[in-house]
Amino acid sequence: MADYLLSLSEPEIARYRMMAEAAERRERELWSAAGAVPGARIADVGCGPGAVSVRLAALAGPEGGVWAVDRDGEALATADALAGRAGVTVHTAVGAADATGLPAGTFDLVMLRHVLAHNGGREQAIVDHLASLARPGGGAVYLVDIDVRNFRLRGAPEVLLELEDRYRELHLRRGNDLAVGARLDELLVAAGLEVAAFEGHIEVVAPPPGMRGPAWAARDALVAEGLAGPADLGRWDEAFHGLERDAADLRFFACHFVAYGRRG
Repeated sequence: MADYLLSLSEPEIARYRMMAEAAERRERELWSAAGAVPGARIADVGCGPGAVSVRLAALAGPEGGVWAVDRDGEALATADALAGRAGVTVHTAVGAADATGLPAGTFDLVMLRHVLAHNGGREQAIVDHLASLARPGGGAVYLVDIDVRNFRLRGAPEVLLELEDRYRELHLRRGNDLAVGARLDELLVAAGLEVAAFEGHIEVVAPPPGMRGPAWAARDALVAEGLAGPADLGRWDEAFHGLERDAADLRFFACHFVAYGRRG
């Protein structure tokens, strides 16, 4: 399994919460159709700091429940804190996306968001495992991921475009498929599920001050891989500070795909 690339900081946690809010607003009907309803048992695999887990727990209510799994203990501690702050219960546990340790065949909905693109060569094994967690007779597996071929960063200086290029190179070296979103339906079918929905959209984001995105959050991994050094980090940091003073025209354009399938 590929190493987790992002180090969690307050701006990163804020980014996850912003993404969760946007996801629920955009996907709410799909969440409901897939099984995020009162009383549901939901698994949130690769939950990160739990921003989506908390929202799913609110939908499942006290008669249901959310089991959130991640390999990163710091992320799970953040998930516990966010759940406490929101007044909902989220059961957290350490586990891998293809070996969660959760009981098979017991979940109404199994969700995986933005994990497949970070696990090169393991995509089908992961989806196969998720399919085994869904209850027979209608349990659903819900996938979200990117197609970076349609990514664009507008209004940023060239030096930050360089950072994005280095970040993509890091993923390529690790065998990650940054266009995996375009084949989510194929992964579901290969796992023996019946595809109920497969959609895509372009997200346009005006990042708030202090938000630097996943490439910057992966800077330690870039250094460890030999793709960046102290001088690079200094240049990129200076460029971000400049944007924070004047980022009126900065926009992220990102292509996301959503698909879910049901177990017969």
